[in-house]
Amino acid sequence: MNDGRNPADIARQLAELRQQHRDLDLAIEGLKHASVRDELAVTRLKKRKLQLKDAIARLESSLIPDEPA
Repeated sequence: MNDGRNPADIARQLAELRQQHRDLDLAIEGLKHASVRDELAVTRLKKRKLQLKDAIARLESSLIPDEPA
């Protein structure tokens, strides 16, 4: 499923997305322990985290070479 992008570029993008995913983990934990919980903000961050997870999975699968039929 390689779409012609350079594997090094994909790896760099994966690293960035993984960092954003970790940052969201920290932000979510911070909001969970805040004195005033903002459930809407937590929900939005969790949704963004899932979107990042999906993007990471797509990029990882693009690094797997296609098998000949």
